[in-house]
Amino acid sequence: MNAPDPHPIVQAMRPVPSAMLDALRARFGERCSTAQAVREQHGRDESVYPMMPPEVVVFCESTDDVAAVVKLADLHEVPVIPFGVGSSVEGHLLAIQGGVSIDLSRMDKVLAVHPEDLTVTVQPGVTREQLNREIRDTGLFFPIDPGANASIGGMSATRASGTNAVRYGTMRENVLALQVVTASGDIIRTGTRAKKSSAGYDLTRLYVGSEGTLGVMTEITLKLYPLPEAVSAAICQFPSVDAAVRATIQIIQMGVPIARCELLDANAVRAVNKHDKLNLQESPMLLMEFHGSESGVKEQAETVQEIAKEFGGTDFQWATTPEERTRLWTARHHAYFAAVQTRPGCRCQAGDVCVPISRLAECIDAAMSDSEAHGVPYWIVGHVGDGNFHLSWLLDPNDAAEAQRVEELNVRMVQRAQQMEGTCTGEHGVGLHKMPYLLGEHGEGAMAVMRSLKRALDPKNIMNPGKMLAL
Repeated sequence: MNAPDPHPIVQAMRPVPSAMLDALRARFGERCSTAQAVREQHGRDESVYPMMPPEVVVFCESTDDVAAVVKLADLHEVPVIPFGVGSSVEGHLLAIQGGVSIDLSRMDKVLAVHPEDLTVTVQPGVTREQLNREIRDTGLFFPIDPGANASIGGMSATRASGTNAVRYGTMRENVLALQVVTASGDIIRTGTRAKKSSAGYDLTRLYVGSEGTLGVMTEITLKLYPLPEAVSAAICQFPSVDAAVRATIQIIQMGVPIARCELLDANAVRAVNKHDKLNLQESPMLLMEFHGSESGVKEQAETVQEIAKEFGGTDFQWATTPEERTRLWTARHHAYFAAVQTRPGCRCQAGDVCVPISRLAECIDAAMSDSEAHGVPYWIVGHVGDGNFHLSWLLDPNDAAEAQRVEELNVRMVQRAQQMEGTCTGEHGVGLHKMPYLLGEHGEGAMAVMRSLKRALDPKNIMNPGKMLAL
């Protein structure tokens, strides 16, 4: 596969007609905006792509609001792009055909908490941090943690996961039911609050991960989990990334029920030290967390420490108080912004491959060697407990040759992961950037099925068009 153009081609625009714009203004008043600053805010994300603003932004506050916008879009065959907090990294939000951005950030209510059933129903604009604050008194929590304070709607749309996935799974396993506005503006419900069902097609999992290309989620029912009796975090330094990853593989294969296992390479540690004023040893590091009973957590930690020593792990530091754990995890969550600040004016192109755990060390080592040979600044963080890592490059957005070189590195990393029976994206989603890699991963037969689903559920191709699938 040749490296695709690192910047997307703006497709044929589908202008919002004046009749639709008048109808939106009449229905939404000041919540319908064509202001340049508002449009620009909704035409960029954290990807390397240039800004591509929509023609109009509508701030919705209810499912009926969303349905009203989509019905007008269906009538006039105008693109609709759902918008959460803008933290995606693959160009999901860019209005490459123009159209309407539906801002869901004001749909931020926790609608129903059922502690006895371990479920909660929320609107899509609720963020993961907000959700956990609002349910804290129940003794429960929602574990999916992609790093950014993303919205639940955006996390569901991209089938996000993150630091806790090795124990608690991804959004795929933790979304029970949805309310969705379809491409025709109809409102449907998928799934129930029951833990399982064999009733018909699994529409919930069809929409989870669909990236706004099939409909707009307006209510989401999630699984919750009891807060663990005891939590302990630990960091351990290693002589090399390879040693850290091989220790992780051994931990997983030994069946240790670790809750989090995060890798930071020396470049990432150096960046967070500077950003968060820490003094961590600047060598590859595993940041781990253990959940369970007091005795269970102690046993897990002792087992992991013994395994780590076999691979040269040293300088174990334990964090058992909430304040100590927060300090370490805040540094991990700041890694992206910390790394970007090491090269002023740069943009970050984030890799996101995931491979079977047994191939992880090999995959990371090859990607690092490739990047070192090409001299492009990079850094690594990874949810290595489930085989997912992010080797991300810091590139000059005004240097076309460097952008092309980075894309070539990314292509080789993706192809290598797919040859290892892995995937081009473990959690960031497809958006614009990963579209060229789907055929090699799924084959033409599966791609044809996906295109058939898209055409059946969105016959006018108005739902976030030009993303995920080329029709």
